[in-house]
Amino acid sequence: MENHTIDPATYTLGEHGARLKRNATSVGVLALAISAYLGFAEGDAWRHFFHDYLLGYTFVLSIALGSVFFVLIQHITGSFWSTTVRRVAETVMAQFPLVMLMGLPLLYPLLSHVGQDEFGGLLWPWLHPHGAHASLIEGKHAFLNVSFFLIRQVFYFGVWILMARYFNKKSVEQDNSGDDVRPTFAMRKVAAPSMILFAITLTAASFDLLMSLDPAWFSTIFGVYYFSGCVIAIFAFLAITMDWLQDRNLMVGVFNQEHYHDLGKFLFAFVFFWGYIAFSQFMLLWYAGIPEETGWYLLRQSDPWTNVSWALLILTFVIPFLGLLSRHVKRSRKTLKFWAWYMLVAHLFDLYYLILPQFTKAANGVDIMVDGKMQNIPIAEPGTSLPLGAMEVLIPVGLFCLFVAGVASTAGKRPLLAKNDPLLPKCLGFHNI
Repeated sequence: MENHTIDPATYTLGEHGARLKRNATSVGVLALAISAYLGFAEGDAWRHFFHDYLLGYTFVLSIALGSVFFVLIQHITGSFWSTTVRRVAETVMAQFPLVMLMGLPLLYPLLSHVGQDEFGGLLWPWLHPHGAHASLIEGKHAFLNVSFFLIRQVFYFGVWILMARYFNKKSVEQDNSGDDVRPTFAMRKVAAPSMILFAITLTAASFDLLMSLDPAWFSTIFGVYYFSGCVIAIFAFLAITMDWLQDRNLMVGVFNQEHYHDLGKFLFAFVFFWGYIAFSQFMLLWYAGIPEETGWYLLRQSDPWTNVSWALLILTFVIPFLGLLSRHVKRSRKTLKFWAWYMLVAHLFDLYYLILPQFTKAANGVDIMVDGKMQNIPIAEPGTSLPLGAMEVLIPVGLFCLFVAGVASTAGKRPLLAKNDPLLPKCLGFHNI
């Protein structure tokens, strides 16, 4: 069933991949080296560095997780429009071993006792409970302890790596199977149960890595919130990647305006979905008015984070919602590439909003007079400035560049196109309504 009208040179990365790998690796290593130096030089030293490192780490992890969702949902629904871009998503999916290695520096704040007296640790305060909520956090010790935390991380990555290897193996197997479509149907059978396992592991990982930064706070919708960002990240990344490839005369004739339009439609849909989930979480927690729940938002609605909260709403939802509304925007490579880059940065800004306020949070809260009574409020120390400097840029850029280098390395070892997929002929003739 192989389509012999497609020139193999069209879907072979060749020297373009090797050059991208070299350049991305160089930039990534340099950015991280400068960040490590700045971490030493700062007054708050490594505590700031590791909050920013978690920012960059959860950013690249979100792209990889988004690729899992993309691949699984295409097989579950039997979609044919995505056949020519699915191999790129599978290549992104194959980066979980690299992402796991990127997470190794986070072992230091997990195992170190530095900063335990002042902040409960360098990153996750449940390591050494302190302050007003110490007794509440200690009650969660059966779940929030170092050994069980590490076991869970190994389990999550074990599941994701096995999924990635299975679907990549079967996809390449289909390339060499002639008219035998059993590899494709095997992937289709496994996709649905894999999606259930994926949803559970993604949700639990978001609880561990992000929600536990404030261990007294909880939200059952938080996993869906992070998931929405993951899907935005992968659709943006795929649009950027396909544009980059076609600028180099690759994947020409197999990925056209109709396919870009669908990527744009899904990007637009999940911008709206992110806004819906973000508002749902805020409205339900704020309306209930339970102190353990509202404290998380109170921190983000007090100085220096008030303007950041408004900026998040406008920059991550209002502007892209209006910008991606037009059909013409989604069908143009130039404009879709702009909005794809915009949404990647907006997603990073969203993660900044989730992580960095915890860095500025007063170790033991701030005592404020409320309705004639002195109350301990979980907000930033008075006079604290917004943590927005070189490390907030360099660390995410560095990890992203290393991630791109990994994608380029994998892509250079196999065709960019699932050239023998049974749905390929329908994909090549695809037209939007």
